[in-house]
Amino acid sequence: MYLMKLDPLMDFDPSGPLRSPGDILLNDHLRPRTMTLAWLARRTGISVSTLRQITRGERRINAEFALRLSNVMDPTPAYWLVLQARYDLAAVGSRRDGRRRFG
Repeated sequence: MYLMKLDPLMDFDPSGPLRSPGDILLNDHLRPRTMTLAWLARRTGISVSTLRQITRGERRINAEFALRLSNVMDPTPAYWLVLQARYDLAAVGSRRDGRRRFG
């Protein structure tokens, strides 16, 4: 196991288009390797319908899903959770008229 040092001021580059973790899973990891949702479902134990909901942005990637995905693919669980957190923060931020109010 490894530890990751987190910077308290860590932020993300907002210049790129915001994509859901499910979109990244499908288009950056599965399709380039010609993997299907059925293949991923068999190896992770996550149902095809749940994976389909994730790729459509209808369902979030939680810690359990992140662990299961990382067991069969290169990205770490932290990768998936950070993608989800970034997406969630952007969604909340856009609903708050672009103002940053945390804490």
